[in-house]
Amino acid sequence: MEKHLYTLLLALLMLGLQAQAQTLQVTGTVTDAANGAALPGVTVTGKGTQAGTVTDQYGKYTLRVQSEKTVLVFGFIGYITQEVKVGKKRVVDVQLQADTQALEEVVVTAHGRPKGITIRGVATSAVVSAPQQYSSGYMAYDQAALHNTENYDYLKESTFQDAKESPLSTFSIDVDRASYSNVRRFLNNGQKPPVDAVRIEEMVNYFTYDYPQPKGEEPFAVYTELSACPWNKENQLLHIGLQGKDIPTDNLPPSNLVFLLDVSGSMATPNKLPLLKVGLNLLVSQLRPQDKVAIVVYAGAAGLALPATSGDQKEKIAQALGQLEAGGSTAGGAGIRLAYQVAQEQFMEGGNNRVILATDGDFNVGVSSDGELARLIEEKRETGIALTVLGVGTGNLKDSRMEQLADKGNGNYAYIDNILEAKKVFVNEFGGTLFTIAKDVKLQLEFNPAKVKSYRLIGYENRTLQSKDFNDDKKDAGELGAGHTVTALYEIVPAGAKGGSAGSVDELRYQESKLRAKAAATNEILTLKLRYKEPGGSKSKLLSTTVSGAATEVSQASDNLRFAGAVAAFGMLLRDSAFKGTATYAQVLALAQSALGKDAEGYRAEFVRLVESRALLSDRR
Repeated sequence: MEKHLYTLLLALLMLGLQAQAQTLQVTGTVTDAANGAALPGVTVTGKGTQAGTVTDQYGKYTLRVQSEKTVLVFGFIGYITQEVKVGKKRVVDVQLQADTQALEEVVVTAHGRPKGITIRGVATSAVVSAPQQYSSGYMAYDQAALHNTENYDYLKESTFQDAKESPLSTFSIDVDRASYSNVRRFLNNGQKPPVDAVRIEEMVNYFTYDYPQPKGEEPFAVYTELSACPWNKENQLLHIGLQGKDIPTDNLPPSNLVFLLDVSGSMATPNKLPLLKVGLNLLVSQLRPQDKVAIVVYAGAAGLALPATSGDQKEKIAQALGQLEAGGSTAGGAGIRLAYQVAQEQFMEGGNNRVILATDGDFNVGVSSDGELARLIEEKRETGIALTVLGVGTGNLKDSRMEQLADKGNGNYAYIDNILEAKKVFVNEFGGTLFTIAKDVKLQLEFNPAKVKSYRLIGYENRTLQSKDFNDDKKDAGELGAGHTVTALYEIVPAGAKGGSAGSVDELRYQESKLRAKAAATNEILTLKLRYKEPGGSKSKLLSTTVSGAATEVSQASDNLRFAGAVAAFGMLLRDSAFKGTATYAQVLALAQSALGKDAEGYRAEFVRLVESRALLSDRR
């Protein structure tokens, strides 16, 4: 009996080896036919088979197929699908042609305008001639374009504060970068962005800066620099930079991720769910065997599309993403509850436990008020599960809601307008996007009134804190990810300067305020204090430093300060800020072009092109 069983097992093994030998491994690279750029996220499948994969961030793929007769199908949003027979080739490189006809049919795109639709200002006025069809069966116009419901919180710009009356300035760090990519979307469409869509600190922090890496045990380094202010030479510009410690991917703690994906009807257009699927596949390509991914979807009701799956089963995860389709209403609250439940069931002690919510923000069924959602997220963050929010699409983007949810959920908010932005978020900034190294990071500056007449924090309007919040460990603040940089700018009016008045108040009747003698004797301009907690900690740690000395000329300042100053000035011009001083688009261009630095990914060069585009727009548009 044992001999027969052994013979049977041996036969089965030989059959398996024979089947494996009959399969062929095909590799290759997929590029853009127009410029040769690698195309990440391209789906590669064997026609009529279950075999499939996606290209990595370098456009490369590996796939096992059944035989030389197999036909490979290469598909990507905005490109013509191409089929190639394997034949005798084991390396199949493909160049995809842009599908210009399909792009023309798409009414709301990242870089174009719809036929038959006129867009004026922030609101969208639509006149549709006749409904057309996508080749995929979707309507050729986005219903959201017919009735623009994009929503942005009112942002009251910060003003100058008198250093004697209000010597303390306290704020939470902000590593969100959604505002910049959203503003870019408007400018690429030939539109002026809504004023409240322009959050200057997010625009400045979209870019990385050449700050020194931490040398001690602290998870980040603090950097300061003082120069003349580019848009007001009588004033000074204080540049503060934080550099999070870089951690190699292999050394990062394991991840327990739950993709919470909006698959409602509003997500059907190519710049929403299809773009998200490609982007998330890029993230999946970065996962390790110790990482886990689950997929929860919501549209009318919430459901589990993929149970927790190991990061080494990339094809299984990609297949689950590929099967998702949009349709129905949006039960956002129910989806959030289920996603946190799944994350809690797979909770990893000491790991990165995170829900990644991807949506256009149009929660219209179930828990829908901003207050209810915020309280729900605040409750769930206490379990140690963070929330990252990804916004997509046009027409009904709920920017204010998504920013608030990410803030309450100890996470970050990004807006993805194209595949390259998805690559930036999921590949280039993989560690910083997903792995927190310090939480509840707060800064407090005490200005020396003997040296400073008044000051203004540029941006961070919805991140300011009360002075007493700095020492309150119960007060929530921002999170810093591995390798992340955080930049803040202050415009300072030196003591004795004629301008820069912060207003005046009557003399106090019952008390008086006098400076200490050492305030005038020291050359200290301010003291900078910083508090943070370790990712799993509840008690904050305190760091402190001082800023002293004279301001340098702008031309002598670092690339870091000059480029950050250029972005801030651009933001003030977009907002038509009362504090823009002498700033012009020409000045912004000159300042940015002089500070491009290494710019390995080309983001700073892209900023220059955006400024040039805005300069060409009429103020009437």
